[in-house]
Amino acid sequence: MKFPIALQLYSVRDDMAADFEGTLRAVKAMGYDGVEFAGLFDKSADEVKALLDEIGLAAVSAHVPYYDAVDDPEKAYLPYKQIGCAYVAVPYLTEERRPGTDGWAETVEGVRKLGEASKAMGLQLLYHNHDFEFVKVDGEYALDMLYDAVPADLLQTQLDTCWVNVGGEDPAGYILKYAGRCPVVHLKDFYKSGEGKGKLYELIGIEDDGQEAEATFEFRPVGYGMQDFKKILAACETAGTQWVVVEQDNPSMDKFPLECAAMSVDYLRGIME
Repeated sequence: MKFPIALQLYSVRDDMAADFEGTLRAVKAMGYDGVEFAGLFDKSADEVKALLDEIGLAAVSAHVPYYDAVDDPEKAYLPYKQIGCAYVAVPYLTEERRPGTDGWAETVEGVRKLGEASKAMGLQLLYHNHDFEFVKVDGEYALDMLYDAVPADLLQTQLDTCWVNVGGEDPAGYILKYAGRCPVVHLKDFYKSGEGKGKLYELIGIEDDGQEAEATFEFRPVGYGMQDFKKILAACETAGTQWVVVEQDNPSMDKFPLECAAMSVDYLRGIME
């Protein structure tokens, strides 16, 4: 169960904004093999590629906002191709584009078009889920409907193990369900107490998310919450996963984001040995 480990740089976004180069060097020093981008912080693709090559970090993938990509896929994706990414991902859907709304059918078609555009550029499109894709439409999860509607050569999964769990499914089981179609898996831990989901989306800066504040919920460094990562990694091995990506939307346990990132990679290295 040994995988190269990347960090989703959204996890340390404030550090990236304050010291782009220093943060990437710190990520490498922690033991990460690669990074997943969520913006280039006003840096050019040439600058970023040169820095990654110097430091020795792989550019694995990038989260590119859906609307930006749909408006102009080549413009949105080209910088990430230039820095060496093999994958680009649809990271999040705003409410009007989600399952159960009139915009969902348009989203599915938009994802198909993005898959075609990324394939033409030599990139592979991924879809990064949250929990709202685990609503059922005609008895089937919307997430499964998306993967049924868009063929695997145009769309691969980027299953987020936290949100799969919050959505009511077993993360390892869901990875196995998409064996051969999950090259990049998001490893995310959490702690929850009480009933309900709490104000989940307020944790990632989205106010009034409509969830009941009945539960306590926080994102945790990998290995410090409620997920069974040995089981998840075993599923990744069986499913043919190529990269695992640590993501922690907000720090917790009175730690700074970089401290949380270090705790996560140390834990993963420990259980992979």
